[in-house]
Amino acid sequence: MLRRAALVLAGLLILPYVLVFLYALPFIHPASTLMMADLATFKGYDRRWVSLDEMAPVLVQSVMMSEDGQFCFHGGVDWVQMRGVVEDALDGESTRGASTIPMQTVKNLFLWNSRSFVRKVLEIPLAMWADLVWSKRRMMELYLNVAEWGPGIYGIEAAAHHHFRIPAEKLSRRQAALLAVSLPNPITRVASKPGRGLQRLASVVERRARGSGEYIRCLYD
Repeated sequence: MLRRAALVLAGLLILPYVLVFLYALPFIHPASTLMMADLATFKGYDRRWVSLDEMAPVLVQSVMMSEDGQFCFHGGVDWVQMRGVVEDALDGESTRGASTIPMQTVKNLFLWNSRSFVRKVLEIPLAMWADLVWSKRRMMELYLNVAEWGPGIYGIEAAAHHHFRIPAEKLSRRQAALLAVSLPNPITRVASKPGRGLQRLASVVERRARGSGEYIRCLYD
């Protein structure tokens, strides 16, 4: 009995690493664990897959500069940011987020949402593996097609239609910035109904996106 349980556990741990290879194929459009949970609870969801080339570049720039400015330069984990979080925790200070886009992508595809030490231990090597197997363009394409932008709203195409009634390729710089800054908590941060604080954050991201230049070269040569 214990041996069988151990084999099942080992299989569950290995499966995401195998699926990373499968998800490298451009015609595979995977669902996130949240999407599958919505289906399992009969809630349903809206997700319309689009390629990276069908997304407004200002959206990609805004999300990258808001979520992971070093995306093009690290190997799945930003160790400088991670070291700062660990040092803050050891000093008893409140910690900031250090999740990169690869870490968020594998979390969305293979893991769960609630914060826990166990999830982070699983997430870090998986993010490094995914960054090794997938191109940066594929990584960003996957992330932007599985990210949550509201209850039952997944992926940038569904988000653009839901919040602004336009396709993702037509998003303006301001709309892109509002969607980007809503990502940390899309339930309370509503891109189409921004408060003063969200507007301020969007203005900062808008400026960063304009100057993204070298930071985004791995996506737009």
